[in-house]
Amino acid sequence: MNSHAWELLVLYLTVLLLTVKPMGIYLAMVMEGEFAFVRKTERPLYRLCGIRAEEEMGWLKYTFAILLFNALGVLAVYALQRLQAWLPLNPQGMTNVSPDSAFNTAVSFASNTNWQGYGGESTMSYLTQMLALTVQNFLSAATGIVVVIALIRGFARHTAASIGNAWVDLTRITLYVLLPISIVYAVFLVGQGSIQNFDAYKDVTTMEVTKYDTPKLDAAGQLVKNEKGVVVTEPTEAKTQTLAMGPVASQEAIKMLGTNGGGFFNANSAHPFENPTPLSNFVQMLSISLIPGALCFTFGRMVGDTRQGWAVLAAMTILFIGLAIAAMAFEQQANPLLTQLGVDPALGNMEGKEARFGIAESGLFATITTSASCGAVIAMHDSFMPLGGLIPLIGMHLGEVVFGGVGTGLYGMLVFAILAVFISGLMIGRTPEYLGKKIETYEMKMTSIAILVTPLLVLVGTAIAVIAADGRAGIANPGAHGFSEILYAFSSAANNNGSAFAGLSANTPFYNTLLGLAMWFGRFGVIVPVLAIAGSLAAKKRLAVTEGTLPTHSPLFVVLLVGIVLLVGLLNYVPALALGPVIEQLMLFAAH
Repeated sequence: MNSHAWELLVLYLTVLLLTVKPMGIYLAMVMEGEFAFVRKTERPLYRLCGIRAEEEMGWLKYTFAILLFNALGVLAVYALQRLQAWLPLNPQGMTNVSPDSAFNTAVSFASNTNWQGYGGESTMSYLTQMLALTVQNFLSAATGIVVVIALIRGFARHTAASIGNAWVDLTRITLYVLLPISIVYAVFLVGQGSIQNFDAYKDVTTMEVTKYDTPKLDAAGQLVKNEKGVVVTEPTEAKTQTLAMGPVASQEAIKMLGTNGGGFFNANSAHPFENPTPLSNFVQMLSISLIPGALCFTFGRMVGDTRQGWAVLAAMTILFIGLAIAAMAFEQQANPLLTQLGVDPALGNMEGKEARFGIAESGLFATITTSASCGAVIAMHDSFMPLGGLIPLIGMHLGEVVFGGVGTGLYGMLVFAILAVFISGLMIGRTPEYLGKKIETYEMKMTSIAILVTPLLVLVGTAIAVIAADGRAGIANPGAHGFSEILYAFSSAANNNGSAFAGLSANTPFYNTLLGLAMWFGRFGVIVPVLAIAGSLAAKKRLAVTEGTLPTHSPLFVVLLVGIVLLVGLLNYVPALALGPVIEQLMLFAAH
C-alpha cells in the first residue's frame, strides 16, 4: 500500500468513529421515545392507520407484522414494474418489465439487497424508480434497524412478554432518522453536481467525435461476410450522446444511507450524475457505515453498558481494517501477464477502476460496500485481481457483520457474540451468559439457524447453477473465474448485498427466480430466528454478575469474537473459494 492508501484509510476511520456516538445517542433516544416532538407527531398517524401505539407485541406478532409489511412491499414493487408503461412520469416510454425480472427486482428491493439484473436508465420509468425502488430503500432499511432494536430490547428487558411495537418502530426510524438525513444528503449531492429532475433524456453534441467499426448489413438486415466467412465492418462516427435524466439525488441519498446499493444508472456510483466528485465519493463511503456503526453505541446505551457497544464496534473495526488493507494492497499489484508485455508494475491494476478516483478509493469502496450489505460500486469487481476479488467475497461470507447493513450487521454480530459466549462457557464448564441472560438450548438452536441458513443458500444455489444448463449458459468466462462469478452472485443474493462480478448474464428466468428465492430466504431466514431469540431473552430474568461471569466488554472477548466470526463465518466457504479466486490467482502467476 502507498501513502495515499494509508492516509485515506486513517481519515475514513477517524471521521467514522467520531460520528458513531452522537448518531448512536440520537437513534436510542428516537427509538425510546425520549423526544417530545416524536410522540406528538406520531399520534395523528397512528389514529389514521388504526394503530394502538401503546400496545406492544410478543415476538411472534412482531415477526408476523414484519413479514406482512415486506410481503406487501414485494407486491407493490412488482405491480408498479408490470404496469409502468401505462403509468405517468415515463417520458422515455419504458415498456413493462418482464415477469421474472419484476419478481427478482421486487424481492431484491424489499429485502434490502438491491440486486439489479437490468440497466436502471434503460428499464425503469421515473415513477417506478421513485415510488417502487426509492420507497423500498427506506422501508427495507427501516426493517433491518427495527429488528436489531427488538433484539437489543430482548437483552435490556427481563421477565417481559413483549419486544416492542413493529409499526411504531418502523414509523420512528423512517420519519425521524432516514427521511430527514436523506433530505439533507440529497441537497448536498445536488450541490456537488448530481441531477434531480423529471426531464426527458437529452441528446447532446460531444466535444470529440467517436470513431468505431460496426458490422455491415445487407438490404435484408443480415450480416455481410467476406469469402473467408468473416463479418465485414465499416467505419462509423458518433457526434452525439444521449444523457439519461431523472430524480437521481433523492434515490442516491437513501441508497447509500440505508445500505441499499441499487443505482439509478447501470454504472451505479461510478456514474458522475450519481457520484460527481471526490468529496461526494468520500461522503458516500462514510454514509454506508454511519448507521451500522452508530447502532453499536445505541446497543450499549440501551442495555445500560456502553462498553458492550464499544467492544462490538472494536471487533467490527479490526475485521474491517484487515479486509481494507488486503483489498487495496492486492489491487496495487499489477497483473503479471501485463508486466511481461512491458506495462509498468507501479501502475497497479487499473482495469475496471473509475479513473476519477483510482485504485485506493476503489479498493476501499469495494471493502466497505461488500462488508456493509450495500452493493453500490465505483469499480468493476469482475476486473479485480483474483485475490482482490476474494476480499469482497470474504466480506459477504462473514455474514456482512463488518459494520454490515443497517441493523443487519449488528444483529448478525450479536448472533456471533451469543455463539462466542456459548463456546467460552463450554471451555470453562459454566452455563454461558451474555449481558446477564443465560444462553440455553433454545437460543443456540435459533443461533445455529441464523448462522447456517445463508451458507446453505449460497453453496446449494451455486451448485445448482453450475450443474444446470441454464446456469452455465450465463457464464461468459469459463473456468475458475466463471465459477467465481456464480459464487459471487449467490453470495451477494443470500447475504442481501446486491453487488456483482457482472460478467455473469443473470437477467434470465433461471437466475431471476433462483436468486430471488435466495434473497428472500437469506433475509427472513435470519430475521425470524433473531426475533425468536429476542423474545426468549426478554422473558428471562437478569442474572447478577459474579466472579465466574465472562466480561464481554474486555479485549479478550473482542479477540474471541473476531476469532469466532472468522472460523465459523468463513470456514463454510473455504472449498468454494479455493475453486474460484484462489486457483485463478495461482493460474495467473503460472501465466495461464
